[in-house]
Amino acid sequence: MNMKKNVVLLSLAILSTFVLLSQTSAANPPANAEELVAQHLDSIASAAVRTGLKTRLVRGPVRFNILNGASGYIDGTGVLVSDGRKFQLMMKLQNNDYRGEQFVFDGDKDKVALSTAQKSRSNFGNFVFVQNAVLQEGLLGGTLTTAWPLLKLDDRKAKLSFGGVKKIDGQEVYDLRYRPHKSTDVEIHLYFDTQNLRHVASVYSLSVTQGLAGDTPGVSGTGLPNAGSAAGGNFPAGGTAGIPSSTETNQARQQQNRYLLKEKFTDFTTTDGVTLPTHYEIQFTQELQTGSTTVSDWDLKPLDISNNAPVDGRNFDVK
Repeated sequence: MNMKKNVVLLSLAILSTFVLLSQTSAANPPANAEELVAQHLDSIASAAVRTGLKTRLVRGPVRFNILNGASGYIDGTGVLVSDGRKFQLMMKLQNNDYRGEQFVFDGDKDKVALSTAQKSRSNFGNFVFVQNAVLQEGLLGGTLTTAWPLLKLDDRKAKLSFGGVKKIDGQEVYDLRYRPHKSTDVEIHLYFDTQNLRHVASVYSLSVTQGLAGDTPGVSGTGLPNAGSAAGGNFPAGGTAGIPSSTETNQARQQQNRYLLKEKFTDFTTTDGVTLPTHYEIQFTQELQTGSTTVSDWDLKPLDISNNAPVDGRNFDVK
């Protein structure tokens, strides 16, 4: 009887501790970027555990959808492997026209694989290929990779701006703007749950002014992403393209293409003292000056996570 009572008391004590920790986090909101990052890192694991994390292997099913303008889906397999700053995200789909995505960073150079039957990149792949800060900063995949830049900010030399409390998808979050040391045209915002400081979303946005007669990315008749050229096509690195002159007439003809990449992370679980999401969703929205909008979605769940798993260095080959 006493043993049973002791077990109950122990369970209540553990529950009270978790409640107290949650209340403490909510009662001591970060006042600046430094405090936010420190609390966020503790939400992943203790400093001692984080120091021992060298590699990670994440696997799970992936489902690809076009959320507007088409119907149906394609299933496949997702793999995210990382070793320090090196990482690869591969989403292999069971389709001959659109085979999925492969993003690689070897610590120095990045690669975005061709993914369509026409030997071109998808619009999503094309965006990441040209706006490569997403890869080179270790942002893609969030805390699911050991390359997550907030783990070693001193090495990144990025500039952080604390934006206070915002709402995204109906959830209250802390907003942290991330500016890479190397200039980029993409505006990057990282979002953290106000209750536990877990990273729950990343949003990358870009607006590009182009002439009405200029090239714009399209969507193939199959409803699958259809990128421009393999060299990056229609995502100019300089922010403007196709502007014929500065006359008032030509200026009036300029409109903007808008691109929005959103990563969402949910269903967190703790294994070996490390708390990570087991549901990872990527959405890429393309709004063209022609008025057409395409929203593509890659949904990975449930994810199986292995910390300090053996990793083959060939995963990060960039040729």
